[in-house]
Amino acid sequence: MVGHGGGEEECLPLFETKLVKGNVAYKIYAITVFVGICLIWLYRFLHIPRAQEPASWAWIGMFMAELWFGFYWIITQSVRWNVTRRYGDKLLAVDIFVCTADPKIEPPTMVISTILSVMSYNYPPEKLSVYLSDDSGSEFTLYALLEASQFSKKWVPFCKKFSIEPRSPAAYFAQNSSPQDTTLAQEWLAVKKLYEDMKCRIESAIENGSISKDIRDQHTGFSEWNSEVTKQDHQSIVQILIDGRNLDEVDDDGRQLPTLIRVSSEISNAPIILNLDCDMYSNHSDALQEAVCFFVDEERGHKISYVQYPQCFDNITTNDIYSNVANAVNEIELAGIDGFDGALYCGTGCFHRRESICGGKYSKNHRGELSSILCNKMKDKTVHELEKESKVLANCSYEKDTQWGKEMGLVYGCPVEDIVTGLTIQCRGWKSVYYYPDRKAFLGVAPITLDQALVQYKRWSEGMFQIFLSKNACSMVEALACGATLKAWWNSQRMWLIRRTTSYAFAFIDTITRQLGFSQTAFAITAKVVDEDVLERYQKETMEFGSSSVMFTIIATLALLNLFCFVGGIMKIVWGTDLNFADHLVPQIVLCGLVVVVNVPVYQALFLRHDKGRFPSSVAFKSVVLASLVCLTPVY
Repeated sequence: MVGHGGGEEECLPLFETKLVKGNVAYKIYAITVFVGICLIWLYRFLHIPRAQEPASWAWIGMFMAELWFGFYWIITQSVRWNVTRRYGDKLLAVDIFVCTADPKIEPPTMVISTILSVMSYNYPPEKLSVYLSDDSGSEFTLYALLEASQFSKKWVPFCKKFSIEPRSPAAYFAQNSSPQDTTLAQEWLAVKKLYEDMKCRIESAIENGSISKDIRDQHTGFSEWNSEVTKQDHQSIVQILIDGRNLDEVDDDGRQLPTLIRVSSEISNAPIILNLDCDMYSNHSDALQEAVCFFVDEERGHKISYVQYPQCFDNITTNDIYSNVANAVNEIELAGIDGFDGALYCGTGCFHRRESICGGKYSKNHRGELSSILCNKMKDKTVHELEKESKVLANCSYEKDTQWGKEMGLVYGCPVEDIVTGLTIQCRGWKSVYYYPDRKAFLGVAPITLDQALVQYKRWSEGMFQIFLSKNACSMVEALACGATLKAWWNSQRMWLIRRTTSYAFAFIDTITRQLGFSQTAFAITAKVVDEDVLERYQKETMEFGSSSVMFTIIATLALLNLFCFVGGIMKIVWGTDLNFADHLVPQIVLCGLVVVVNVPVYQALFLRHDKGRFPSSVAFKSVVLASLVCLTPVY
């Protein structure tokens, strides 16, 4: 049963949790697999080789692998044993934090589309404040926000008048052609022209490398920038572009606009916080209301620290060539963890209770209403006073010798600080929710080159190694059940093979060197800007290898090594006379053949392709030499 709004007599809960259908069948399957694992262990114990036998090392290696697989299977079933689905219905209140770091690889036009999408929520604007944090301190980001603040006066009423989805102008105009309805068509064309003109002005300013004097004179905020300001070294810059209290700050229909602020600090102090990456626009105008439902439920709302939406993308190819979607992770593993009320905090798309993320501990006796916690500090201060006070709080030295980064806010020092922060909050007694609605709440930009995808997974897996939480593989049945195609599952197997020999290996090494004090945690930003040739190959689902990365040398070398071994094994069987030897070799050749088939795109990029996405000649040469040396070296 799913609750419905309205009717106060019914007193329905604000959210309901249900077990997923078919869970019994899966449990039977899991038990049979576990029995099979136990039988394999029994077989190994009954066939322990003698110390002097040459096969003893192989037995040890196989037994350790099978022992690890058994342990791995038991651990992973814990998240599949109690998979749940959540259903939201009615709701309440929110500060929205959007984060960006580099205007060159995260274009300001993309950032403001995300900003405009959350400004257009179906939500009382007086209860909505939008903050943008720009680590690079770029004046182009401020200029883009100024343009967006003017465009929002047209865009927000347009969205609400015609109930359009999605409410990111970039996504909406890319997905929709001119409508048939005459009234809508006229406004659609007018708003689209305003958007394209705004986008053109922003891109022209970035291309010219400076903001014109006329624009600088229109807003005092640009006086913060001088010749000494750089991306790495700049003072705290705080600007309030739309003051929600100002009656002049209304849209073209006379309705109040949400507060728009450039850098976050203690200004509006709403009890609920939403954090978003700058490329993760809102795809559902009611997602905010649905999330708040969990916090205001009278029975369980006071226990909930955060509500996490899944991370989804709008640029995925039909068969997901780089396995970016992770359907099985989103729909099975994260939902399974949610069955224990311990949903992971995965970063973007998460609604937080301010009290819990600021270090508060859960208490059974604390059942305060969220509305009573709200303390709007903007009420009695001018914009100038707020900006001045916020600069102190936004300064990078403010957190020195405080609990920020340890017990308050995000936990620093780990590439996946979101996961660690979520676990820290749960250790204080709070519960959490993973909510996967039918309509995806947020959509972002997935990596469209193999290099970007591997760098991203290296960062994620490095953090996972630090907290020993590296679990991601999915089976064909799970992938197909989650809506993936058979080819997408095959692409996923290839990407897991590639990640485990590159991203995970480098992440493990980086983690060890960091723990020993030889290196420090570094944050790698995935580029959101690519050339047209790369985008065209991605849309055709052609893998991108056009880089001299060390990871690509490893990928090519291992693929060639398996190819050489496969060919060598076939030759031994064809020319061999010992039938017993052939019987033992066939299973190994079959396994090696599967790896060769998985690596077909690698061989194509090495020897057949002629586009810029093929392996560079230096990588091809090194991989051929390395694979040949390994094959020619006698192994005893």
